[in-house]
Order: sequence, then C-alpha cells, then structure tokens
Amino acid sequence: MPTTTPIDLFASFLHLQQDGGAHAVPPVFDVERDGWQVMAFHVETDADVHGDHWEVHPHAEEVVSCLSGGIRLYFRPEHPGDPEEQLTLPPGTAVIVPRGRWHRLALDAPSDIMSITLPRGSRLEKRTEP
Repeated sequence: MPTTTPIDLFASFLHLQQDGGAHAVPPVFDVERDGWQVMAFHVETDADVHGDHWEVHPHAEEVVSCLSGGIRLYFRPEHPGDPEEQLTLPPGTAVIVPRGRWHRLALDAPSDIMSITLPRGSRLEKRTEP
C-alpha cells in the first residue's frame, strides 16, 4: 500500500513493481526479487561498497549516482590484458552501467550514493588482482 509519510531512503529500499506499485522494503538486496529497486547508502570506506568484488546485473542496466562525496566506478576489462576503465563521479552525477557489464566502486571520500537496478540474477565475484 502506498504511503504518504516520509521514507528514510538510507533505512529502506524502494521496490518498484511491474504492476506500477511502489513500496518501501527492508534494505536487503534480494537477487530473486523482480521489479526495480532504488537504494541509497551512506558509505565511509571501500568495504562499504564491496570494493574488493566485481558486480554484474545480467537482466538490466544500473544507474549509479553520487549524491555527495566522490566515487570512482571501474569496469572490468572485456579482454584479458586490457586495462580497467575508470569513471569519476563527483556529487550530483550519475552513470548508466550497461546490462551485463562487470563493475565495482571505490570512494574518493565518505559519500552518499544511490543506485537503481533490477536485482534479479545479480552476482558478485571476488577480485583477484590488487
């Protein structure tokens, strides 16, 4: 049921359902959940953004936005031996991560970030390089 009271985006995720419904849900990333999910985070260290892992969303693109602070978004090379691609996101900017593209985040400073994606089928993979 929709709510007309404020929702703390840092304490809840917003789940946008296929039927047009929108609900605040506990902040748990459920890789089985259908529908889009809006997530906001206060992050202090690279560990808060699982910087030691690559992440992929095979069923949808992901919008990653820096609300405050500063973050770097890295794309895993598509071919062995190629360098990682890096994008710097200052406050108030966003990037659309292509569907199926492995990526990771690193912080330039404590930050507030927001992401929007379809969590179904998302995966993490431990980085093997430093």
